[in-house]
Amino acid sequence: MSSRRKFLQSSAAGLAGLAASPLAAVALPAAPVATKPIVISTWDAGVNANKGAWKILGPGGYALDAVEAGVMVTEAEQGCCVGLGGHPDRDGIVTLDACIMDEKFNCGGVAALERIKHPISVARRVMERTPHVLIVGEGAQQFAVAQGFPLEPQKLSADATAAYKEWLKTSQYKPVVNIENSGRPRPTGPVGDRQNHDTIAMLALDAQGRLSGSCTTSGMRFKMHGRVGDSPLIGSGLFVDPAVGAAAATGQGEDVVRIAGAHTVVELMRQGRTPQQACKEAIERIAAIKGAKAKDIQVAFIALDKNGQTGAYALQTGFNFTVSTTDKPLLRDSEFLLR
Repeated sequence: MSSRRKFLQSSAAGLAGLAASPLAAVALPAAPVATKPIVISTWDAGVNANKGAWKILGPGGYALDAVEAGVMVTEAEQGCCVGLGGHPDRDGIVTLDACIMDEKFNCGGVAALERIKHPISVARRVMERTPHVLIVGEGAQQFAVAQGFPLEPQKLSADATAAYKEWLKTSQYKPVVNIENSGRPRPTGPVGDRQNHDTIAMLALDAQGRLSGSCTTSGMRFKMHGRVGDSPLIGSGLFVDPAVGAAAATGQGEDVVRIAGAHTVVELMRQGRTPQQACKEAIERIAAIKGAKAKDIQVAFIALDKNGQTGAYALQTGFNFTVSTTDKPLLRDSEFLLR
């Protein structure tokens, strides 16, 4: 009895000490202060996407509404790696992933979603109307339909059909570095033919100082059916902490997941790194893990801190990103690690 009493007393003392420590609780910051709105997104798809977001941010609207509306522009376009116009998996089926997160740690995502035009909006419904964070596959589609999203035809776009037929000749599965960049010739098309856009991730800070982020993709082309990368995973493809900032990823998702990429970038900012320094250090971790194989992949991060400072860094050359502080987006080339 005496030993049990001592154990309980020591346990209670330990818990009391933990409660008094800085790690015991996460307190939301004080009410955000007014600031100049800004939005940053991956790749040149961000030029049009940022324009969509700015229609909300510019007049003083909510960052969460902006990051949803912005990437919806990209989802509605026809391109290799976002929305129903994206490239299919190896079974010839387009499956979509997306997630969204606001300034209060609310978040939602969908994965392996079929026949829904705007997965980012379904992800927001998951966040706002369910007790869950992530819904996948058939269940995600059922939820979307129940929420009023129409089922689109199960067919490939003309570009995706041509790419898939070409791939079937060899059925070789190999990621293509920077396939998302519109300046890159399409691997299965004529020289000089252009891609439209990629996995798009977007971060925004509104005039009231509220941070939000979004990410949406059709995933790696010709992937195994059911494969999910980093894009719908909170902490990997996207993370927002109102006391620090936000980060998002693009590129080979498996390697972003290995280091919980977006969360890692935010934690590095918490430790005092600038957004640029944090993105660079996260990329260096991936390069160290991959070793010689790093040259075969591309990964990039974007970041935005609570004060509106931005950063971006890539594993290899070829990554660009778009920043808007007015209605005129600026497309910038990212710094990179490997030469």
